[in-house]
Amino acid sequence: MSDAFNTPVSVDPRLLEVLVCPVTRGKLTYDREAGELVSTGAKLAFPIREGVPIMLVEEARQLD
Repeated sequence: MSDAFNTPVSVDPRLLEVLVCPVTRGKLTYDREAGELVSTGAKLAFPIREGVPIMLVEEARQLD
């Protein structure tokens, strides 16, 4: 873990190949600085907590 917020240092690339946005079914990108998986199509950022991606729309942050 990289800091007190338990942000992972990196996300396994194999995990990124499997995970898709629950809204658009599109590809996700990893934002290392924010510790989020980003869906540009849905304009949502899904948090990663303790190394686990939280893929619930209710937990996602709306992107501007």
